[in-house]
Amino acid sequence: MAKKRRIYQIAKELNISHEEILQFLDSHDVDVNSHMSPVDEGVYEKILSEFAKEKVIVDRYRKERERQKIEEERKQADKEEEERLKEEEKQQRLEEARKKIEAEEEKRKALEEENRRRIREQQEREKEKLEQEEIRRRAEEEARKQLEAEEEARRKAKEDKEKAQKKTEEPAEEKAEKKKTTRTVEIADLEGRISRRKKRKSKDDDKGEAGKSKRSKRRSKTDKAVEEKVKKTLAKIDEKSSRKRYKKKVEDEEIEEEPSNKIKASEFISVDELAQQMDIDPTDIITKCFEMGLMVTINQRLDMDTIVMVADEFGFEVEEEKEYGEELLKDVETEEDKSKAKPRPPIVTIMGHVDHGKTTLLDYIRHANVVAGEAGGITQHIGAYSVEVGDDRTITFLDTPGHEAFTAMRARGAQITDIVVLIVAADDAVMPQTVEAINHAKAAGVPIVIAINKIDKPEADVERVRRELSEHGILVEEWGGKYQSAELSAKTGKGVDNLLDLILLESDILELKANPDTQARGVVVESSLDRGLGPVATVLIDKGTLEVGDNFVCGIHAGRVRALHDERGNDIEVVKPGQPARVLGFDDVPQAGDAFVVLSEEREAKKISAERQKQRREQELRLSKLTTLDEISRQIKEGKVRELSVVIKGDADGSIEAISDSLQGLSTDEVAVNVVHRGVGMISESDVLLAAASDAIILGFHVSTAPQAISLAKRENVEIRNYRVIYDAVNEIKLALEGLLEPEEREKVTGELEVRQIFQVPRAGKVAGCYVTSGKITRSSRAKVLRNDNELFDGEVDTLRRFKDDVKEVNEGYECGVALDGFNDIEPGDVIQAYEIIAVKRTLEQSAEAS
Repeated sequence: MAKKRRIYQIAKELNISHEEILQFLDSHDVDVNSHMSPVDEGVYEKILSEFAKEKVIVDRYRKERERQKIEEERKQADKEEEERLKEEEKQQRLEEARKKIEAEEEKRKALEEENRRRIREQQEREKEKLEQEEIRRRAEEEARKQLEAEEEARRKAKEDKEKAQKKTEEPAEEKAEKKKTTRTVEIADLEGRISRRKKRKSKDDDKGEAGKSKRSKRRSKTDKAVEEKVKKTLAKIDEKSSRKRYKKKVEDEEIEEEPSNKIKASEFISVDELAQQMDIDPTDIITKCFEMGLMVTINQRLDMDTIVMVADEFGFEVEEEKEYGEELLKDVETEEDKSKAKPRPPIVTIMGHVDHGKTTLLDYIRHANVVAGEAGGITQHIGAYSVEVGDDRTITFLDTPGHEAFTAMRARGAQITDIVVLIVAADDAVMPQTVEAINHAKAAGVPIVIAINKIDKPEADVERVRRELSEHGILVEEWGGKYQSAELSAKTGKGVDNLLDLILLESDILELKANPDTQARGVVVESSLDRGLGPVATVLIDKGTLEVGDNFVCGIHAGRVRALHDERGNDIEVVKPGQPARVLGFDDVPQAGDAFVVLSEEREAKKISAERQKQRREQELRLSKLTTLDEISRQIKEGKVRELSVVIKGDADGSIEAISDSLQGLSTDEVAVNVVHRGVGMISESDVLLAAASDAIILGFHVSTAPQAISLAKRENVEIRNYRVIYDAVNEIKLALEGLLEPEEREKVTGELEVRQIFQVPRAGKVAGCYVTSGKITRSSRAKVLRNDNELFDGEVDTLRRFKDDVKEVNEGYECGVALDGFNDIEPGDVIQAYEIIAVKRTLEQSAEAS
């Protein structure tokens, strides 16, 4: 007997309300009391026939729910697998980073050992030089003594001879004996006579002018003889010592050739200019400097010690070319400067990686919004700001960009600063530009204060920052080190006051002072060409007081201060030591890093400027090289090097320098960027003419284009591109260089054929009867013949037929006849592999790896 079902069970099964079932049964005169009433099989079938659609929906829903459950389980498994792979990849990256750190540590130790070796060699050379000086001094003393003894002997012999002539009554035997004794004078007797002669000389000082003149004549003759004798002796010593050193070098097989090439260079020339002087690739100098522990860029200026050291590595001898007026403009600290020195504000440079909050921190301190005015939200210039802190204290801040393209600008900031604030984001930790900033600060020898920013973020990890800093030699005080640190949030202002207190504490320890009552001296931090104001430079004063109307010399330019502005554009009358100011009155745009010196007379300033410009033109004339047949031959031997010539115009000298460094860093052995010209100011007609003559494109950075230049560019077909963010310029030039690269040719297999039978055709020779096992073969395909995985032939397809008809292609699963061009040694069982050659675009990274 079938089991009866209750109304609520059927409703649950069909996923409908039991009220609907009760209404249905009531309309069909089926007597039921409530949803708990059982029904027989017949009534159940009636209900199913009425509500069958709902049952199908219910079954479908249940199946869909089961499917979703299975899908969620699969996704969860995939997610776990992905997390496992990520963890493995993370562990691999950590291992690679550890190995890289170990390699860098070994390299650093090797550099230190090399430096110690050089110091030892220098000390040995100095020791040898001192020994030679001592030998020369002794030789000179011995020669003088010998000549004095000879002179005394001759004088004594003459006196004895005169006495002998007076005593005519003496026997000839005694005269002969006296002559014999004068010829056999001993050295000890000569020394005694010299001492007695000196005593007599002191007694004879009062005997009159006649005797004095006689002695002076004799003395002058003796001095001349001594000098001649000393010269001969020293010449012999030099000859012997040179022969001795040569023999020693031959024995050690370390003979060094004297540099046959001499170059003239002035201090603070750039790496690019030095490379042109020596006619070598600038990248070789950068590599050599990196090996010696110096981080330089192609446009970075070098001091004379570095120039001499680098030139010596390449076998060149440097003849220093003094800059005109250097002795007049040299900064010498006098006793008056020390007595009148007063405390000055500290110059603090904010350094760190991009987007770690450097400018945001300055915004909070200055209560300004500088970030909103920066293109792309990144700082692209060096900004100088003077900020007043409590108790009438002032701090001068330098904000340097954090992007890797602004290496030279950050280095310049470290060289003119007193304290470096290294800002690190707590949610991002130590990044490449953070390490670079640490190296620049250490090279400049300035104290470092660590600012750990963004501590208000939930993913912030302060201890991780301290741990990674310790791996780069920065151990904070909390971990027992010497570097002060502050935790802060530049967005909310939390911890900023503590950072300012640490800066003032470092300033008090340094005891920064300068004499304000003298002619001003400073350095150009940034320069630009303003459309309404003309050449403008941000100058940081080191010493003295700068006032409106002062005459000055800055690099190769001269001028008179027409106006002074602060960072907000307000007029100011004077600028004290340690304060920045925008100076108006230059005759042209100076270079960032030029020394700014105030002179009392305008005529003297203009004279120095004119002579320096003349000297600069002579240097540029020496650097300019004509393309000779030998140069063309050398380029042909080196291979095809394609160049992309560019003319760069920007609003500031530092930005142009950064762009030029970034673009020239894209060069490889196959393609290169040639910076034809770079300058500050809007794009003019002369720039277009230069670009047209050199087949170059013009890159404008934060500048406009003159209307006449636009029309001329259209006529000359010169491309002008303007940018606001440096990333865009670098990326587009990178794509353009990749377009100049020769594409890579690759083989793409299109089909494989099995040779089953060989036919001898009178005109065509041997024809292979084949079966296409995969892909297809075309009439234009190239073909390889493989026998036991050995390649026997690689060439063209001569004939392709289906039965007696020539065809263009044969697809998989069909038979065909194939004749190969110039190959008849084909056998059944061979495999014919059809392929085509495709061109694949290459990237600069692939070109660099290949070179």
